[in-house]
Amino acid sequence: MFGLNSHPKGLRTLFFTEMWERFSYYGMRGILILFLTSLVQNGGLGMDDKTAAAVYGLYTASVYLASLPGGWVADRLIGARNAVFIGGLLIIAGQFTLAVPCVHTFFLGLLLIILGTGLLKPNISVMVGQLYPNGGVKQDSGFTIFYMGINVGSAIGPLLVGYLGEKVNWHLGFAAAGLGMVLGLMQFKLTGHYLGNIGLRGADEKPARKSWNILYAGLAALAILVGLCMLGILPLNPVKLAEKAAIVIVGLALVFFINAFFFAKLTTNEKKRVGVIALLFIASAMFFSGFEQAGSSMNIFAERYTVRDIGFLGGIIPAAWLTQFNPVPASWFQSLNPVFIIILAPMVASMWPMLAKHHCNPPLIIKFALGLIMLALGFLILAAGARLVSDDTQVWPTWLIITYLVHTLGELCLSPVGLSTVSKLSPKRLVGQMMGIWFLASSLGNLIAGLVAGHISAEPQEKEPVAIIESADQGERLASTDAAQIAQNNVIEKQNLKELLDQEREMDQIIQHNSPFQDEESSGILMSRQFMRIFWFAMGVAGLLFILSKPVRSVTREIE
Repeated sequence: MFGLNSHPKGLRTLFFTEMWERFSYYGMRGILILFLTSLVQNGGLGMDDKTAAAVYGLYTASVYLASLPGGWVADRLIGARNAVFIGGLLIIAGQFTLAVPCVHTFFLGLLLIILGTGLLKPNISVMVGQLYPNGGVKQDSGFTIFYMGINVGSAIGPLLVGYLGEKVNWHLGFAAAGLGMVLGLMQFKLTGHYLGNIGLRGADEKPARKSWNILYAGLAALAILVGLCMLGILPLNPVKLAEKAAIVIVGLALVFFINAFFFAKLTTNEKKRVGVIALLFIASAMFFSGFEQAGSSMNIFAERYTVRDIGFLGGIIPAAWLTQFNPVPASWFQSLNPVFIIILAPMVASMWPMLAKHHCNPPLIIKFALGLIMLALGFLILAAGARLVSDDTQVWPTWLIITYLVHTLGELCLSPVGLSTVSKLSPKRLVGQMMGIWFLASSLGNLIAGLVAGHISAEPQEKEPVAIIESADQGERLASTDAAQIAQNNVIEKQNLKELLDQEREMDQIIQHNSPFQDEESSGILMSRQFMRIFWFAMGVAGLLFILSKPVRSVTREIE
C-alpha cells in the first residue's frame, strides 16, 4: 500500500501512528466549533459564534506553538521516540477528558491535546527523516508516503467522529477520537522494533540538569495557571485573550527579525535571505488565516446554511442507511480537503517538473502568490453562494465543494515549498530559530482565522453563552442541582425559546414588509461581506508578492 514495501519497515510504523493521530486530531477538530455553539439542551456549551471561534483559534494556534517546546524537550531531554509515545498518551488522556460532560474538564482536555500534539507532531517527522541517513530521492519518496498517511487519517476522522458527535452524542465523538489514538499508539509500541535506534538518545547523551529544571519550572507555572483559572481567580475571556495572543505573536516575530537584521552579525546576502523569509512569513500567515476557516466559519456555513438532505438518493441508498445519515453531518465536509489532496497531489507534483522541461516552472515566490490567489478565488466563490442565503433558503453543497477544491490547489502550490524554502534560505546558525518562526506563522494564521470567523454571523443570540471558567463554586452548584429540576428547567427554557423565536419571526416579517433595506442585515449578506474581506486581503498579499518577485527572485534563484 502506497509503496511501503520498498521502504524501511520503520516507515510503516510511523505511517500508521501519524495516520491515527491525524484521525484523532481532525476528527475532533471537525466537531469542535459545532459542539461549542450547540445549545446546552442539545449537549453543547451554548457559546455564541464569536466566543466559540476564539476558543477554536486559540486551540489550533496553540497546537502549532506547542511544537516549539515539544521539539526542545525531545532534543534536550527524552529523545524523539519517547516524545512521540508520551505525546500520544497525553492526546489519549485529552480526548477521553473531552468525553466527560463537564465544562471545566473540557478545557483541561484541550490543554492535554495541545501538549500531546506538541510532543508528537514535530518529532515523528524527525524520525521519518532519520530513516534515510543518506537523504536523496528515497527520503523524498518516504516523506511523500508519510504525507499520504496524514491525509488518509484526516479524511477518515471527520467521517466517523463527525457522525458519532452530531448524530449520537458529542462526547461519544470525542471518545472515538481518543480510541483512534489508542490504536495508533498500540501499533507504535508493537512494531517499534522496526525503528531500531531511530529516535533514541544515546547512552552517553545525558541531559543537563539545567534543562530538567527549566522543564519542571515550566510545568509548575502551567499547573499554577490552570489552577487559578479553574478556581475562578483568573477569569478568561477567549476573545480578548485571542486578540492579545495575536499581538504577542506579531511582536515576537518583529523582535526576532529586527534582532536578526541588526544584531546577528549577518552578511549582506544573509540579510537579504532573512528579508525574503520575513515576506514569506506574512504570506504564510495570511494564507492559513483563510485556509483554516475550514474548521470554523466554513464549518458553521455547512451546518446552518448548506443543504445536507440526501433524500433524493432514496432509490440508491437503503432506507435504513438513509434514516441514519440524513441529513449528512456538517463535519463531513472537513474530509473534502484531504481527499482532494490524495487525488491531486501526485498530479501537481508531476506538473512542476513537466513545466520545468519547457522552462515554464514558476519561481518559489510566484508559487506562494498562486496559492494566495487560489485561496482568494475560493472565498470569492463562497461569497457568491452566501449571497443566496436567506432566512428560509439554504444553498447547495456545490458551493462548499468547489471552494474546498480550489483551496486544496492553493495549498498544494504553497505548503509543500514553504518549509523547504525557509530551511534553504536560513543562515546556518539560525536554521532552528527560523523553523520556529515558520511554525509561528502557522500559529498566527490559525489564531487570526478564529478571530475572523467570529464575525461570520449576526444571528441574535437566543442562548446564553457558557462562561469558560468563571468560578469553581458555579460548577459545584450546577453539579449539585437536582436532576428533576434540571429537566423541568429545560422544558421551560425550550418553551420560552420557542415563544421568543416566534416573536422574532413576527418582527422579521414586519421589518421585511416595511423596510426596503432588510437584505443588508441578512446573514447571507454579512457572510458574503466577510468572505469578500478575506478575498481582498489574500489578493492584496498576492499582489505584493508579484510586485516584489523580481528582487526576491534574485535572492532565491540559487536555491531553485
